[in-house]
Amino acid sequence: MSQFKQDAQIGFRFYQKDFDAGASPDQRRGRRFLKNLQALAWAILEKLSPARRVLLLLAVIFLLLPGGGLDYHSGGRNIEITVPSLQLWGGIILLVLLMLEVADRVVMKRDLEIARDIQNWLLPAKPPTVPGLSIAFATRPANTVAGDFYDIFARQNATQGESVFLLAVADVAGKSIPAALLMATFQASLKTLSSTPCGLAELVDAMNRYACGNSQGGLRFTTAFLGEYAPATRSLSYVNAGHNHPLLRRASGAVERLSVGGLPLGIRPEARYETGAVTLGEGDWLIIFTDGLVEAQNQFAEEYGEQRLLAVLEAGASMPPDQMLQRVIAGVNHFVDTTPQHDDITCMLIKAGAL
Repeated sequence: MSQFKQDAQIGFRFYQKDFDAGASPDQRRGRRFLKNLQALAWAILEKLSPARRVLLLLAVIFLLLPGGGLDYHSGGRNIEITVPSLQLWGGIILLVLLMLEVADRVVMKRDLEIARDIQNWLLPAKPPTVPGLSIAFATRPANTVAGDFYDIFARQNATQGESVFLLAVADVAGKSIPAALLMATFQASLKTLSSTPCGLAELVDAMNRYACGNSQGGLRFTTAFLGEYAPATRSLSYVNAGHNHPLLRRASGAVERLSVGGLPLGIRPEARYETGAVTLGEGDWLIIFTDGLVEAQNQFAEEYGEQRLLAVLEAGASMPPDQMLQRVIAGVNHFVDTTPQHDDITCMLIKAGAL
């Protein structure tokens, strides 16, 4: 029953986006049942091809017309001719239409599963070994594929003249296939540009210029948090490009938000980005996440929020990151219960330990 309710909510929201698009909030609240029903019907029709709209129209007409046999009078005799009911033909047409839609859905689902497998290959399966840090990460798409990205890998920083580890978490605006494709281009450009020796600020500038060429005039922007961790000094330099502020919980319990940076990538080619810096001490926690985590909603439209996330972290500060990650995801799942997930969720947990 709960699964049926969840599927019904997802389907309604899918069509609701169309028939609510042209209405003001007051109009949407003031609609009567019949108006909502009419708008929903039009939204469904718009999703069908012209030929299938004709089939649906014929089916509805046949279902509404009276059925039965035909009476024929000839030479004083009454001849009754039995023909299939029009309602039967209407049901058959609806069945054919349903089979066509299901066939399309099966093909689309297969393609999405292939895209999901490719996307999983692009993301790291497990974190690398970073001196002084314990790391765990996970992502969960709202649909089959996601627009979230995360990675950690070593690179050469020309400014510092040493090997550092690049930490990246990004969120492409939108969901599903368009966001997933842009996520793949983000990953490719990040790996390519990171292979050249340059500082973090130069890397982000280059990423922004590249993103501007693929953002459809700023509509498909990307929020990102990019950081470079130097194990020798335990310092983390970072740029926050319009992303949710990562939370740095010190071993003392104090909380800092890493907010220094600039605009999301892909909005303005001439945008400039500031670089922030922090030093990670033993026992410090760093949580980098996308908005799908803190904006996850329950049935009362309440958001999970940062405070609940910090409360989970506070309660399990002595845990290793992998166990803490399971606890965070379990907390979100318990909070939203059966409410459909409306955005991709990604979380990276980093705990500073002894070198």
